[in-house]
Amino acid sequence: MSDNSAYWLGLSDYDIETAKAMRKTGRYLYVGFMCHQVIEKALKAAIAKNCAEGAISPKIHHLLKLADRAGLFEKMSSEQQAFIKELNSLNIEARYPEYKEQIAEELSAEICDTLIVETEELQCWIKAQL
Repeated sequence: MSDNSAYWLGLSDYDIETAKAMRKTGRYLYVGFMCHQVIEKALKAAIAKNCAEGAISPKIHHLLKLADRAGLFEKMSSEQQAFIKELNSLNIEARYPEYKEQIAEELSAEICDTLIVETEELQCWIKAQL
């Protein structure tokens, strides 16, 4: 594994722990945001694995585009594809004030628990592809 891939995986691992910390403190909006970050960085690790040494990972946050660029989208189950679509909206909408309240109302402790479990499962799957 390249240093660049290891770098992105390290960030991804850090972010899943941050998502869990946000869950414990009841900051549900940021659980979704951090789960997005976990998968984004795991996908960037997969992209880095396939790039020339020293290449820079794309500066985009759209999970479907990243999964496609990593060559993983077509390998994902329909459930995994649906999940990254769900996470994708949490990243974008969590950044803008007009969406924050709506998302915060939709996220509960139970939903966040599910998000974390599904994020960890997808993160593990992505790692297994490396």
